[in-house]
Amino acid sequence: MKAWIKIERIPGVLASAYEKGTRMVIESYYRPVAAEIVANLNEGTILDLGTGPGYLPVEIAKRSPKLNIIGVDLSRKLIEMARSNASKAGLTDQLAFQSGNAGRLEFADSSFDMVISTGMLHSLKEPVTVLQEIHRVLKAGREAWIFDPARVASRVDREKWKASLTLRERFFLWLFKIFGLHKPIKTYTRKQVIALIEQTDFKNFSIDEKVKEIKIKLQK
Repeated sequence: MKAWIKIERIPGVLASAYEKGTRMVIESYYRPVAAEIVANLNEGTILDLGTGPGYLPVEIAKRSPKLNIIGVDLSRKLIEMARSNASKAGLTDQLAFQSGNAGRLEFADSSFDMVISTGMLHSLKEPVTVLQEIHRVLKAGREAWIFDPARVASRVDREKWKASLTLRERFFLWLFKIFGLHKPIKTYTRKQVIALIEQTDFKNFSIDEKVKEIKIKLQK
Protein backbone atom coordinates (compact mmCIF):
# COMPACT_ATOMS: atom_id res chain seq x y z
CA MET A 1 0.00 0.00 0.00
CA LYS A 2 1.25 3.47 -0.87
CA ALA A 3 2.28 5.52 2.15
CA TRP A 4 0.63 8.88 2.65
CA ILE A 5 2.13 11.74 4.62
CA LYS A 6 -0.52 13.59 6.59
CA ILE A 7 0.26 17.22 7.26
CA GLU A 8 -2.28 18.57 9.73
CA ARG A 9 -1.01 22.14 9.66
CA ILE A 10 -0.50 24.40 6.66
CA PRO A 11 3.22 25.27 6.98
CA GLY A 12 3.82 28.93 7.76
CA VAL A 13 5.85 29.41 4.58
CA LEU A 14 2.85 28.26 2.52
CA ALA A 15 0.15 30.13 4.46
CA SER A 16 0.04 33.08 2.08
CA ALA A 17 -0.19 30.82 -0.99
CA TYR A 18 -2.98 28.84 0.67
CA GLU A 19 -4.84 32.03 1.58
CA LYS A 20 -4.73 33.23 -2.02
CA GLY A 21 -6.34 29.99 -3.18
CA THR A 22 -9.13 30.07 -0.60
CA ARG A 23 -9.84 33.73 -1.33
CA MET A 24 -10.61 32.77 -4.93
CA VAL A 25 -13.49 30.50 -3.90
CA ILE A 26 -15.32 32.75 -1.44
CA GLU A 27 -18.17 33.28 -3.89
CA SER A 28 -18.28 29.81 -5.42
CA TYR A 29 -17.78 27.73 -2.26
CA TYR A 30 -17.82 29.52 1.08
CA ARG A 31 -20.90 31.66 0.43
CA PRO A 32 -23.16 28.71 -0.55
CA VAL A 33 -21.90 26.66 2.42
CA ALA A 34 -22.49 29.63 4.75
CA ALA A 35 -26.04 30.05 3.41
CA GLU A 36 -26.73 26.35 4.01
CA ILE A 37 -25.44 26.56 7.57
CA VAL A 38 -27.42 29.70 8.42
CA ALA A 39 -30.58 28.11 6.98
CA ASN A 40 -30.10 25.36 9.58
CA LEU A 41 -28.99 27.56 12.52
CA ASN A 42 -29.42 31.33 12.71
CA GLU A 43 -28.50 32.00 16.32
CA GLY A 44 -26.09 30.56 18.86
CA THR A 45 -22.40 29.71 18.84
CA ILE A 46 -20.57 27.76 16.14
CA LEU A 47 -17.12 26.19 16.28
CA ASP A 48 -15.22 26.07 12.98
CA LEU A 49 -12.33 23.59 13.05
CA GLY A 50 -9.51 24.07 10.55
CA THR A 51 -10.80 27.57 9.92
CA GLY A 52 -7.79 28.70 7.85
CA PRO A 53 -8.00 32.41 6.99
CA GLY A 54 -11.56 32.53 8.32
CA TYR A 55 -13.53 33.10 5.15
CA LEU A 56 -16.36 30.72 6.07
CA PRO A 57 -16.96 32.29 9.53
CA VAL A 58 -16.95 35.74 7.92
CA GLU A 59 -19.60 34.68 5.41
CA ILE A 60 -21.71 33.05 8.13
CA ALA A 61 -21.55 36.13 10.36
CA LYS A 62 -22.58 38.38 7.46
CA ARG A 63 -25.78 36.36 7.13
CA SER A 64 -26.82 36.25 10.77
CA PRO A 65 -26.00 38.86 13.44
CA LYS A 66 -27.24 36.39 16.08
CA LEU A 67 -24.49 33.89 15.37
CA ASN A 68 -21.08 33.92 17.02
CA ILE A 69 -18.31 31.81 15.52
CA ILE A 70 -15.03 30.66 17.02
CA GLY A 71 -12.46 29.48 14.50
CA VAL A 72 -9.61 27.16 15.47
CA ASP A 73 -6.57 26.25 13.39
CA LEU A 74 -3.10 24.84 14.02
CA SER A 75 -1.49 27.53 11.87
CA ARG A 76 -0.76 30.73 13.78
CA LYS A 77 -0.19 32.62 10.53
CA LEU A 78 -3.61 31.63 9.19
CA ILE A 79 -5.20 32.64 12.51
CA GLU A 80 -3.57 36.06 12.17
CA MET A 81 -5.03 36.33 8.67
CA ALA A 82 -8.46 35.27 9.95
CA ARG A 83 -8.41 37.96 12.63
CA SER A 84 -7.43 40.53 10.02
CA ASN A 85 -10.24 39.41 7.71
CA ALA A 86 -12.77 39.63 10.53
CA SER A 87 -11.58 43.15 11.33
CA LYS A 88 -11.78 44.25 7.68
CA ALA A 89 -15.35 42.93 7.52
CA GLY A 90 -16.29 44.74 10.74
CA LEU A 91 -17.26 41.47 12.41
CA THR A 92 -14.91 41.27 15.40
CA ASP A 93 -17.89 41.31 17.80
CA GLN A 94 -19.15 38.03 16.31
CA LEU A 95 -15.92 36.30 15.39
CA ALA A 96 -12.99 35.01 17.43
CA PHE A 97 -10.02 33.01 16.22
CA GLN A 98 -7.40 31.04 18.10
CA SER A 99 -4.65 28.57 17.33
CA GLY A 100 -5.26 25.14 18.74
CA ASN A 101 -5.39 21.40 18.19
CA ALA A 102 -8.78 19.96 17.21
CA GLY A 103 -7.91 16.81 19.14
CA ARG A 104 -7.40 18.74 22.38
CA LEU A 105 -9.94 21.54 22.41
CA GLU A 106 -9.82 24.09 25.21
CA PHE A 107 -13.58 24.37 25.58
CA ALA A 108 -16.00 23.06 28.19
CA ASP A 109 -18.34 20.16 27.51
CA SER A 110 -21.51 21.03 25.59
CA SER A 111 -20.30 24.51 24.60
CA PHE A 112 -21.47 24.79 20.99
CA ASP A 113 -24.74 24.81 19.09
CA MET A 114 -22.95 23.55 15.99
CA VAL A 115 -19.49 22.38 14.95
CA ILE A 116 -18.35 22.68 11.35
CA SER A 117 -15.26 21.72 9.39
CA THR A 118 -14.35 22.02 5.73
CA GLY A 119 -11.46 20.05 4.30
CA MET A 120 -9.81 18.96 7.54
CA LEU A 121 -10.80 15.33 8.15
CA HIS A 122 -8.56 13.76 5.49
CA SER A 123 -5.45 15.44 6.95
CA LEU A 124 -5.92 14.24 10.52
CA LYS A 125 -3.51 11.76 12.04
CA GLU A 126 -6.03 10.81 14.73
CA PRO A 127 -9.48 11.44 13.22
CA VAL A 128 -11.35 9.42 15.85
CA THR A 129 -9.86 11.57 18.63
CA VAL A 130 -11.02 14.73 16.85
CA LEU A 131 -14.52 13.35 16.22
CA GLN A 132 -14.79 12.43 19.90
CA GLU A 133 -13.73 15.96 20.88
CA ILE A 134 -16.41 17.33 18.58
CA HIS A 135 -18.94 15.14 20.38
CA ARG A 136 -17.73 16.42 23.75
CA VAL A 137 -18.05 20.14 22.98
CA LEU A 138 -21.33 19.83 21.06
CA LYS A 139 -24.60 20.47 22.89
CA ALA A 140 -27.10 17.62 23.16
CA GLY A 141 -29.41 17.38 20.18
CA ARG A 142 -27.14 19.56 18.04
CA GLU A 143 -25.24 18.73 14.86
CA ALA A 144 -21.70 18.74 13.50
CA TRP A 145 -21.24 19.18 9.76
CA ILE A 146 -18.03 17.95 8.19
CA PHE A 147 -17.25 18.62 4.54
CA ASP A 148 -14.27 16.65 3.28
CA PRO A 149 -12.07 17.12 1.46
CA ALA A 150 -14.27 20.11 0.53
CA ARG A 151 -14.59 21.24 -3.07
CA VAL A 152 -12.25 24.18 -2.60
CA ALA A 153 -9.24 23.05 -4.64
CA SER A 154 -11.40 21.95 -7.57
CA ARG A 155 -12.93 25.43 -7.79
CA VAL A 156 -9.66 27.35 -7.80
CA ASP A 157 -8.53 28.73 -11.14
CA ARG A 158 -5.09 27.18 -10.94
CA GLU A 159 -3.57 29.31 -13.69
CA LYS A 160 -4.80 32.48 -12.06
CA TRP A 161 -3.63 31.23 -8.67
CA LYS A 162 -0.15 30.35 -9.94
CA ALA A 163 0.12 33.76 -11.58
CA SER A 164 -0.65 35.41 -8.22
CA LEU A 165 2.18 33.67 -6.40
CA THR A 166 5.38 35.46 -5.47
CA LEU A 167 8.79 33.97 -6.23
CA ARG A 168 9.14 33.04 -2.56
CA GLU A 169 5.79 31.21 -2.55
CA ARG A 170 6.70 29.37 -5.75
CA PHE A 171 10.04 28.34 -4.28
CA PHE A 172 8.57 26.80 -1.14
CA LEU A 173 5.83 25.02 -3.10
CA TRP A 174 8.56 23.58 -5.31
CA LEU A 175 10.53 22.44 -2.24
CA PHE A 176 7.51 20.67 -0.77
CA LYS A 177 6.87 18.93 -4.07
CA ILE A 178 10.53 17.87 -4.46
CA PHE A 179 10.66 16.34 -0.96
CA GLY A 180 7.40 14.49 -1.44
CA LEU A 181 5.40 16.50 1.08
CA HIS A 182 2.90 17.72 -1.48
CA LYS A 183 0.75 14.62 -1.85
CA PRO A 184 -2.60 14.19 -3.62
CA ILE A 185 -5.56 14.28 -1.25
CA LYS A 186 -6.53 10.85 0.03
CA THR A 187 -10.29 10.89 0.42
CA TYR A 188 -12.26 8.67 2.75
CA THR A 189 -14.85 6.29 1.38
CA ARG A 190 -18.31 6.04 2.92
CA LYS A 191 -17.35 2.72 4.50
CA GLN A 192 -14.21 4.21 6.05
CA VAL A 193 -16.13 7.19 7.46
CA ILE A 194 -18.68 4.89 9.08
CA ALA A 195 -15.83 2.86 10.63
CA LEU A 196 -14.43 6.07 12.16
CA ILE A 197 -17.79 7.23 13.52
CA GLU A 198 -18.50 3.83 15.07
CA GLN A 199 -15.45 4.34 17.29
CA THR A 200 -16.99 7.48 18.81
CA ASP A 201 -20.04 8.26 20.94
CA PHE A 202 -22.00 9.52 17.93
CA LYS A 203 -24.97 7.25 17.22
CA ASN A 204 -26.97 9.28 14.72
CA PHE A 205 -25.35 10.36 11.47
CA SER A 206 -25.87 10.73 7.73
CA ILE A 207 -23.37 10.74 4.90
CA ASP A 208 -23.92 12.45 1.57
CA GLU A 209 -21.40 11.61 -1.14
CA LYS A 210 -20.89 14.28 -3.76
CA VAL A 211 -18.38 14.80 -6.54
CA LYS A 212 -14.94 15.17 -4.92
CA GLU A 213 -16.52 15.66 -1.50
CA ILE A 214 -18.25 13.78 1.27
CA LYS A 215 -20.61 15.60 3.63
CA ILE A 216 -21.09 14.13 7.09
CA LYS A 217 -23.78 15.19 9.55
CA LEU A 218 -23.34 13.99 13.12
CA GLN A 219 -25.99 14.48 15.77
CA LYS A 220 -25.29 14.28 19.48
